[in-house]
Amino acid sequence: MRIIFALLLIVMPVVSWASPIRIKDLVEFDGVRGNDIVGYGLVVGLNGTGDGLRNAPFTEEIMTNVLERLGVNVTGETSRPKNVAAVLVTAELPPFSRAGSSIDVTVSAIGDATSLLGGTLIMTPLKAADGEIYAVAQGEIIAGGATAQGDAATVTQGVPTSGSIPSGAHVEREIAFEFNSLDRLRLALRTPDFTTASRIESVINSAFGRNVAAMQDSGTVALDVGLTGQRSTAHVMSRIENLEVEPEQRARVVVDQRSGTIVMGENVRISRVAVSQGNLTLRVQEAPVAVQPNPFAEGQTVVVPRTEASITEEPGIQMAEVPSGNSLSEVVAGLNALGVSPRDMIDILKSINAAGALHAEFVVN
Repeated sequence: MRIIFALLLIVMPVVSWASPIRIKDLVEFDGVRGNDIVGYGLVVGLNGTGDGLRNAPFTEEIMTNVLERLGVNVTGETSRPKNVAAVLVTAELPPFSRAGSSIDVTVSAIGDATSLLGGTLIMTPLKAADGEIYAVAQGEIIAGGATAQGDAATVTQGVPTSGSIPSGAHVEREIAFEFNSLDRLRLALRTPDFTTASRIESVINSAFGRNVAAMQDSGTVALDVGLTGQRSTAHVMSRIENLEVEPEQRARVVVDQRSGTIVMGENVRISRVAVSQGNLTLRVQEAPVAVQPNPFAEGQTVVVPRTEASITEEPGIQMAEVPSGNSLSEVVAGLNALGVSPRDMIDILKSINAAGALHAEFVVN
């Protein structure tokens, strides 16, 4: 066996808030949200990739119930088809959805079906947390993967046991919510920040020419609908959602050790430090030897393990200076001057953060 600690290419995208952003892209509006709905259904028409009914008795139960509702008497009958599968159907009911509109649904197998490719979802009612039916789903499934199988090997790409049906459900019941009856509207910032909230307050008040908005905390701005002079809450929303604000954000460095990705925010700064870094390569090689007894002798064949292990220290960078940067481009240029790979860069950033020279929140995924 041979193990080598490999290094990946560096990816260092730059996040920048150079231009103003619309308020609708920065906040969530109170009451304007979707609702999750879920249902339990049956997929038919699979090419022998359905549930094994012996291992998934609930599939046989729902199949019997469906046939009984269609007028087919299957009481006492034994059926073991391989072209059906029990699934959970999930969807999000968008805000202000009206009866008759269509929504997308996701279909996921819950039994031992190996693929939903080519299957058709039978009419499935979708319920919300209150137990009421709000939509009905049905249609052909677009599976998220593919499977090829032979006598001695199987290859799978993606996840064939999960798929989607675009516009596969029709809304049957509307959620009762009188949006225009609200006399106060709250804006919840997706990324709470006092400076951003203050700027949103100022922009809205400037747009209406009076103090109609008030910042409550770093994540909430309250709006008095009555003071705006608009005809309804919906008219207030249409006027403020396209106002532009330049948001602020905390300095942050996010690294993903699995993929070797490094993302830096615009406000990241590094103090002047010196860095020295090395690299180790570990190799472990197995070469087992089979030992057999002499002919006609009592004994048995055994395998004697033989392992060869070595550690090689490769030359790394010498003591190098990373100058302090007053902008993100200067910080990136200073780090790139070290000439190391992403894995090493992540370790260097960890060490710089531990030394107190990285002036940003350090997030490791």
